[in-house]
Amino acid sequence: MSLLQQELGFRFYVASRLFSQQYRDLLDSLGLTYPQYLVMLCLWEKDGLIVSQIGKQLSLDSGTLTPLLKRLEAMNLVRRVRSESDERRVEIQLTYPGKSLQSKAIPISQSMEQTLSGWKEKDREKLVELMDRLIGELGRE
Repeated sequence: MSLLQQELGFRFYVASRLFSQQYRDLLDSLGLTYPQYLVMLCLWEKDGLIVSQIGKQLSLDSGTLTPLLKRLEAMNLVRRVRSESDERRVEIQLTYPGKSLQSKAIPISQSMEQTLSGWKEKDREKLVELMDRLIGELGRE
């Protein structure tokens, strides 16, 4: 096995790049990047989250998340509403076009599921378990 193949991070890099490419091809029709899509998934699940809640769910700091939200706002998919009682608190609300986009995004998840349809359920569950464990370990730093 070569030094490159022994490098554990290399496998994550390749898998991440390939996943990103799969999503990019699917998300182009929606005009979204993968990080924007993840924000929209959070909001489709629960509209009106505050920025820190979205950041926590996606493991993103506000310096990374704020430009994403501004871009989504410029696309008229979300609106940022500053709290009257606490100006530091910004709620993110879906606009009508943002809500409507959800039905167009359903085939994306279905397509990705189809891509991995050859996997046994126990293998998928084990991968999720191992990834969650790795994220937990790396997130402690």
